[in-house]
Amino acid sequence: MDKLNQIALSMIPGLGPTSCRKLLEAYPGQDIFALPPSELRLAFGGHRDIVEAIVGKATHARAEQELRQAEQHGMRVLFCTDADYPARLNRDETQDCPVLLYVLGQADLNAERTLAVVGTRRATPQGRDATDRLVGQLAPLKMPIVSGLAYGIDTAAHTAALDHGLPTVAVLGHGLDRIYPPSNRNLAARIVAGGGALVTEYPMGTAINPRYFPARNRIIAALADATVVVEASEKGGALITAAIAAGYHREVFAVPGRLTDTYSRGTNNLIATQRALLVRDASDVADQMGWPSPQAPGQGAQASLFPSLSPDGQRLYSLLKSHSQLTIDELARLSGMPMPRVAGELFNLEMQKVVRALPGRLYQPLG
Repeated sequence: MDKLNQIALSMIPGLGPTSCRKLLEAYPGQDIFALPPSELRLAFGGHRDIVEAIVGKATHARAEQELRQAEQHGMRVLFCTDADYPARLNRDETQDCPVLLYVLGQADLNAERTLAVVGTRRATPQGRDATDRLVGQLAPLKMPIVSGLAYGIDTAAHTAALDHGLPTVAVLGHGLDRIYPPSNRNLAARIVAGGGALVTEYPMGTAINPRYFPARNRIIAALADATVVVEASEKGGALITAAIAAGYHREVFAVPGRLTDTYSRGTNNLIATQRALLVRDASDVADQMGWPSPQAPGQGAQASLFPSLSPDGQRLYSLLKSHSQLTIDELARLSGMPMPRVAGELFNLEMQKVVRALPGRLYQPLG
């Protein structure tokens, strides 16, 4: 099929991605719009409306307009049978992904390795800083960073990628003729200029609609080999993306936070229920994924995503440095801190790769 027919097919009402893929598999290399009505009736059974839309070429006028606009604005239109359509969206487990994508920008959507970074729209300074550090640590791997151009962690992920010289891919829940949120227009322009891309399944003129954003998340999850959730409350789009990624057999990681922080409840719960692997620094991601070490030549040990210690954490760390190793009971006695607080601080120090737990309730400092 030519590009016009590919666009027109993607616009047929009621013809979802899974059914469309099955149709293409049944008639490989053929123009679906040239099939006899009898063949189409056989393929769709009682769905007469789909058959009539294909036979009557009901979406061609709209498709012609979309193709003209794409050509005018330098957009790529990628169909699932194209060589440069993202192969990760064509796997058996991703059959619900769109068969057609509109792309503005030159990012390689089939890069050797790709990471998605998502999180809450209400990112804290600590979350934004952790995002920047993680992406910065991964910069030697030269891989694209995928996110959703939303407020908060998404914005931090795209910005960090650009600041560290990485291409970044923003998946939108609307047409490419608009940017949401509007405050990210300049960021969107930087993404395209920096060798990244804006990607959507929606044609031009598609309005902003909240129900499109969860659907957008499946593309984010499918484009990447793994998804990292940096901050998330107990509900939200980042957790939807994580669940979709797991359903696509992709690895899910989460950056832990303090137990009392609202926007760490979701990430901590992902880790506690073993739905995500814990991320303390980039090496946790690279090791699990079998990627090369992201450590640049001449660098020392990978820095933690959590560089600053609380006063209580600093006190415990100093005690361990001066004694080489101590039990948790000894730490409580020497610090004068209640045992629950010591236990909580030691957990935080372990997550920051500042201390190591040993058998016998012993702890020793690192570094």
